[in-house]
Amino acid sequence: MSFNHQTPLAAALLLAGVINALPFIGVLGAERLQALYAIPFDDANLRILMRHRAVLFGLLGGAMIAAAFIPAWRTPMALAGLLSMVSFIALAMLEGGGNAAIRRVVVADVIAIVPLVVALLWARR
Repeated sequence: MSFNHQTPLAAALLLAGVINALPFIGVLGAERLQALYAIPFDDANLRILMRHRAVLFGLLGGAMIAAAFIPAWRTPMALAGLLSMVSFIALAMLEGGGNAAIRRVVVADVIAIVPLVVALLWARR
């Protein structure tokens, strides 16, 4: 990948994609989900929902990583990632912040959002 006006966006998508794909490990079951979110997953219904959430984050993260290498996907996937992360932060704030594990997810989302926004602005120059 040679440097051009979209290179920062590709790099930001790689970072954000990895951050978004990390929860995919939760698809492996309750133990992994508990390690991610520091809450028990004793209810089968909650495990189903959260494991499905893990699949969706794997898809989103994977698509963001792919977008780093597919220029036509960059802007749409950056916007999809931003929408996902901003909505999570907003929900966490509306619910009072959550536990320490949820607050770490909020921090990770902010870490991913900042370079994405800067890179999107840079690519639009």
